[in-house]
Amino acid sequence: MKLDVLNIQGKTTGRSIELPEDIFGIEPNPHAVYLSVKQYLAAQRQGTHKAKERWEIARTTKKLKRQKGTGTARAGSMKSPIFRGGGRVFGPKPRNYSFKLNKKVKELARYSAYADKAASGSLLVVEDFNISVPNTKEFKNILTNLDLKGKSLFLTSERNNNVYLSSRNLPKSEVRFVSDANTYEIINADVLVISENSVGKLKIANEQL
Repeated sequence: MKLDVLNIQGKTTGRSIELPEDIFGIEPNPHAVYLSVKQYLAAQRQGTHKAKERWEIARTTKKLKRQKGTGTARAGSMKSPIFRGGGRVFGPKPRNYSFKLNKKVKELARYSAYADKAASGSLLVVEDFNISVPNTKEFKNILTNLDLKGKSLFLTSERNNNVYLSSRNLPKSEVRFVSDANTYEIINADVLVISENSVGKLKIANEQL
């Protein structure tokens, strides 16, 4: 599969690049993508939620009323879950939501995400570019030139702090080093923009999962 290489003005450079068939030409595996996205989102959960059970409530344990003759149920403590302010039955406790996923499944999921973007025409290749100083307006002009109106994800061949800082204030745009991108970010983007030199590093990045 060949794609034209664009510059940051949105014009073709006259060059094209051959995308690896074993990455962009495979049949996407939706279940592998689902598992990878699920793992990513689960890892984002802090898991610090906590509700007090009856043994943790500071309330009186004095018997509220006599055992018989009231016409209502027996009650012996205000800590009971049936009373307002009482403990909670089987309430949430702090826990770790993350889970392990096999390396080959994560690799297949990321390849499937790339293949899906290529098949849907939501993939652009641009020549490597740099921004001399962090400048959000300059990065916004690049988005306009490339006609990117929805969510976009830029993959760069090297970590460029100026490019990252220039995009950070734009809610619909993300910049990631090629080995830092994950399946969720790729799938979540409307358009995937890959720098020219990043294409050759995609397989190496996946091997580092």
